[in-house]
Amino acid sequence: MLVLSFVFGILSSVPALEYPDYLVKLSEIEMQVLIATFFQAAMAVVYVSIAVLLYPIIKKYNESLATGYLGLRIIGAGFLFAGIGPLLLLLWLSQSYVITSEVNSSYFQITGELLRQGRDILNHIGMVLPWSIGGLILYYCLYKIRLIPRWLSIWGIIGSTFTLLATIMLMLNIIKLVSPVYLILNAPIAFGELVLAILLIVRGFNPHENKSN
Repeated sequence: MLVLSFVFGILSSVPALEYPDYLVKLSEIEMQVLIATFFQAAMAVVYVSIAVLLYPIIKKYNESLATGYLGLRIIGAGFLFAGIGPLLLLLWLSQSYVITSEVNSSYFQITGELLRQGRDILNHIGMVLPWSIGGLILYYCLYKIRLIPRWLSIWGIIGSTFTLLATIMLMLNIIKLVSPVYLILNAPIAFGELVLAILLIVRGFNPHENKSN
């Protein structure tokens, strides 16, 4: 599921939105946009599924933290679902823009920019903010109960902290969404979760659970 969330995240992206003429391009790639909305919804389902599966494991250590982790991941998935709406509206706006050509072009551009910014806020702030806080809870608990190597738990804590920092900086308009700094700050948690996925596929959780603090 961790691998699927990574793959679905790639497939849910629409690079054309970063082009200056995205209102023209979106109508040309209608199927790609629709596929992206499907995989965004699928990614939200996978995120919640992972949280549901991990909940009873974390609950053995601390029920309150487990509930907080699950709740934050559900909230993040809710924002991810909400982000589908602006994308579909952008597709409809693009199709209307192409038909009407230059008539009221400023109206379309302003509306398009509002929808595009709204989607970015939902996907990269509304979703990532609770998701990264949930990640801190998850890896802290995994560090305590030692179901995975402690170095990987520390990696997860650091990666989640960097992602949280990137999200706050994005929210305060200190950095841009498509920038080297944003990508660098989010890279550790992405690679860390891939390593975690490989570890779980190869050997699973450590069967000798250490319940000591």
